[in-house]
Amino acid sequence: MARNKFDVDEELESPFSFVHLKRLFTYLKPYRKKIFITVLIMLIASGANLIGPYLIKKAIDDSIPNKDVGNLLLLSCIYLGALVITGICMKFRIRMMSQIGQSVILNIRKDLFTHLQKLSFSFYDSRPHGKILVRVVNYVNSLSDLLSNGLINLITDLFSLFVIIGFMLAIDVKLTLMAMLGFPVLVVVILLIKNAQRKAFQILSNKQSNMNAYIHESINGIKVTQAFTREEENKRIFNEVSESYRGSWMKAVRIQFLLWPSIENISILTTSLIYVFGISQIGEGVTVGALVAFVGYIGMFWAPIANIGNFYNAIINATAYLERIFEMIDERPTVEDRPNAAELPIIRGKVDFKDVVFEYDEGERILKNINFSVSPGETIALVGATGSGKTTIVSLLSRFYDITSGKIEMDGVDISTVTIPSLRKQMGVMLQDPFIFSGTIMDNIRYGRLDATDEEVIAAAKAVQAHQFIMGLADGYHTEVNERGTRLSTGQRQLISFARALLADPKILILDEATSSIDTETELALQKGLETLLAGRTSFIIAHRLSTIQNASRILVIDKGRIIEEGSHNELISRRSYYWKLHQSQHQSLEVG
Repeated sequence: MARNKFDVDEELESPFSFVHLKRLFTYLKPYRKKIFITVLIMLIASGANLIGPYLIKKAIDDSIPNKDVGNLLLLSCIYLGALVITGICMKFRIRMMSQIGQSVILNIRKDLFTHLQKLSFSFYDSRPHGKILVRVVNYVNSLSDLLSNGLINLITDLFSLFVIIGFMLAIDVKLTLMAMLGFPVLVVVILLIKNAQRKAFQILSNKQSNMNAYIHESINGIKVTQAFTREEENKRIFNEVSESYRGSWMKAVRIQFLLWPSIENISILTTSLIYVFGISQIGEGVTVGALVAFVGYIGMFWAPIANIGNFYNAIINATAYLERIFEMIDERPTVEDRPNAAELPIIRGKVDFKDVVFEYDEGERILKNINFSVSPGETIALVGATGSGKTTIVSLLSRFYDITSGKIEMDGVDISTVTIPSLRKQMGVMLQDPFIFSGTIMDNIRYGRLDATDEEVIAAAKAVQAHQFIMGLADGYHTEVNERGTRLSTGQRQLISFARALLADPKILILDEATSSIDTETELALQKGLETLLAGRTSFIIAHRLSTIQNASRILVIDKGRIIEEGSHNELISRRSYYWKLHQSQHQSLEVG
C-alpha cells in the first residue's frame, strides 16, 4: 500500500513506446474525414506560402531589370492572393483542429470517468484521490496542443519541407547540399536529448501527481488541520512538495528547450555559409535574385524542421502523461462479472455464508471460515470490537470485495455467478460515512431510485423521521446543499442517506452504524418508522450502541474475524459471556455519563 501516499513516486516506464501514441490515434478515427479535409486545405496553404520567394526571384531577375511594370504588378497580385489564401486556410485549420482536438479530449476523459465508475473499492483504498483526479483533468488537458495542432502541422511541415527542397534544388544544387550540412548534426542532438527529456517529464508527472494528492488531502482534512493547529507543519510539507514539482519542471523545461536553440544555431551557421558561398558565386551561375530567393527558402527550410522538433518534444512530453492515462484505463476491477454471469432474479432475501474466508492482502486473513444462514425477513445485528470484521462481512455481501474462498448465496444462488448491477439493485446500503452530493435534498434522496416521484421521496423521508428537519430548511426539499453536506449536521446527513437507501425498496437492507450520530430522541422515533419498513425485508445492522439492536432477530458477535457468539439479545445476556460484557460495559458508561 506504499503508493497510497502523496510523497511516493509511481514507477516509471523505462522504454519509449509508440504503442501509447498508436492507441491515442484510435481516438482520431471517427474524425478521419474532417482531418483529411483539413490536411488538404493546409497543403494548399503551404503551397501558396512557398511560392513567395520564387515570385521575388522572378521580380528581381526579370521584371525589375526589364522595367516590366505590368509583370511586376501581376507578380505582386499573385503574391497578395497567396497570402490571403494562406490566411483563410490557417483560420479554417485552427477552428477545425480545435474542434477535433477537444472532441478527442472529451472522449478520453469520458472513457476515464466511465472506467473509474467500474473500479473496485480496493483501487480507491490504495491510491490518494488527488492522484486519480490529476489524470482525469491535468494529464488529459496536456494532450490538447498535440491533438489540436501537432498532427496536422506535422503533415503540412513534412510536405512543405519536401517542396522547399524541390525549389532549392531547382535554383542551385550546390547551395542546397551546403544548406543541408547541418541536418546530420541536428539528428545527433535529438538522439542525445531524447531519453533525458522523456525521463524528465515522467518525473515531472509524478511530482505533479504528488502535489495534487497533497492539496486534495489537505482540503479534505482542513477541519482536523485547524483543530490541531497544524497549519505551519502542513505549509512546510506543501512547500517541500511544491518545490520538488518546481525543480522537476525547471529541469524538464531546460532539457526540452535544448532542441530549439540547437535548430536556431545550426540554421544561422548554414545560412551564413550560404551567404559567403553564394556571394562569391554571383556572376558565375548564381544571380542576385536566385541568392535572395534561396536565402528566403533557407529560412522556410528550417522553420518546418523547428516545428517538427517541437512536435517531437510534444510527443515525448505527451507520452509521459499517456502512460499514466492508459495505465488507469487498463486497470482491471478486482470485482467484476464473470463472462457467463447471469441476472439475479428477484430474491426473497435468504442469505447463506458458507466457510467464507477473506484477505485484503495475501496471507492476512480478515475473516476466518464464517458460516451463518439468514431467513427472509430476519434482522441480523453484527456487533464486536472495531476491526473485528463486521463491515467486511456486509461489504462482501454487496460484492464491494470478492471473497478469498468459500461461498455466499442469496436464495441459493452463488452471488459470484450473477451480474453485479442485478445484485446491488436489490440491496439498500447505508454506509458508516454518509455521503451527500451537491444539489437539492430531493435529488440526494432520489439518488436511491431515479424514477421515484416527489411523493415517494417525501414518504421515505417521513419514514426515517427526516421530513420535519427538511421542512424546517429555507427551501424544504429543494434546499441546495454543498458537496458532502457540510451545512447539515452529521445526524441530518445520516437521515437523508437513510431515506435514500429505503427509497430504493431493497430486498436486503444494510445499515452500517446508521444511527451512530443521531440523538436519542430521533433514534427512538426512527426505530418506530423502521418497524414497518423492515417487515418482510432481510436486514443487516452494524451498531456499537447495543440499545439499537435489542429487537434484532439474531445477533452475531464477531471477534478477530470469527463468529464467537450467536443468538437473540436475551439469549446472549443469559450466557454472561462476551456480549454480556459489552452490554454491561456500555450500561455502566451510560450510568456514569
